[in-house]
Amino acid sequence: EEFAAFKAAHPDHLVVSYINCSAAIKAMSDIICTSSNSVKIVNQIPKDQPIIFAPDKNLGRYVMEQTGRELVMWEGSCIVHETFSEKKIVELKIQHPEAEFIAHPECEPPVLRHASYIGSTTALLKYSEESSTEEFIVATEPGIIHQMQKRAPQKNFIPAPGMDSNCACNECPHMRLNTLEKLYLAMKQKTPEITMPEDIRVAALRPIQRMLELSV
Repeated sequence: EEFAAFKAAHPDHLVVSYINCSAAIKAMSDIICTSSNSVKIVNQIPKDQPIIFAPDKNLGRYVMEQTGRELVMWEGSCIVHETFSEKKIVELKIQHPEAEFIAHPECEPPVLRHASYIGSTTALLKYSEESSTEEFIVATEPGIIHQMQKRAPQKNFIPAPGMDSNCACNECPHMRLNTLEKLYLAMKQKTPEITMPEDIRVAALRPIQRMLELSV
């Protein structure tokens, strides 16, 4: 309801929404984007077309910087990427002067200012594997570090610290709900089943199809 009212307040705006949003938000969107293609998607929208970007304001700010476009942003954010501490990252860079700091665009702007490379999860994996750098400080969900180590076992990967040293706040609690056992049981038992209203499904599919068309 809040987003519907926000959209209604900007009736002439095209709605670009990040793919990590609900089906209901997708159904109210014109185009979906990912962190990998967000800049490409926005660059393909006519410059005289005003845009709402939702729900992640930090990704939206990054897209604004990369495209030079003015975006009206919904004030959402990722609970993982907004917890990184700029102060602790600077301290960690001093302790590891040879390390390269790489970050996901959903991080807060003060954190991104220190990054030598900013990219999606896939882009960070590729960059860290192909770069000649031997040590990285990584600001994104720390689960990615396992994949980085598999691809480049000779390199050292350091998870960026959060603001609260007393908790694993930079670990996504939602992603951590997924386990191999749950995946096995879901495939074996075909449960739990998600039932979605057909009107929402159809409406949410359209902006995804539009994204795929613009991503070619």
